[in-house]
Amino acid sequence: MATEDNLKEAFAGESQANRRYLAFAKKADAEGKPGIARLFRAAAAAETVHAHAHLRVLGSVKSTAENLEAAVEGESYEFKTMYPDFAKEAQAEGNRAALASIQNAMAVEQVHAGLFGDAAKALAEGKDMPDEMIHVCGVCGNTIIGEAPDTCQVCGASRSKFEPVE
Repeated sequence: MATEDNLKEAFAGESQANRRYLAFAKKADAEGKPGIARLFRAAAAAETVHAHAHLRVLGSVKSTAENLEAAVEGESYEFKTMYPDFAKEAQAEGNRAALASIQNAMAVEQVHAGLFGDAAKALAEGKDMPDEMIHVCGVCGNTIIGEAPDTCQVCGASRSKFEPVE
């Protein structure tokens, strides 16, 4: 059981390192250091390899139907339980920046739960999701299937802040 717990902790650490290094790469690019940015992106890719290996060993990557069920469950927990509790604490502490970040994430996790639910329904009917572009808001993470809106419904960002995902 200790090895399983170690793999779960390692997965969390590798996942966090991936996200951290991608943020560092973005900053290095903004500061005109493309070589350093590339190094951070390469390390982020390596951390993803490690995280995926740990998940496979843990048996956490299952059928698409089971993965969608887990995704709906995880996203629902975040917007129904985790983020509301975090928002209360941020509000009580008067941390407006944290509160805004938490509220944006909470709203988008609800969107994600709905999208994963739609995908699960399509899969149960023997279908896939429509072959459409998906756009993600670079400010709050709002996820839109199809054309990006003129204004993000979650954070109010303009269409230009949406990035296509293939």
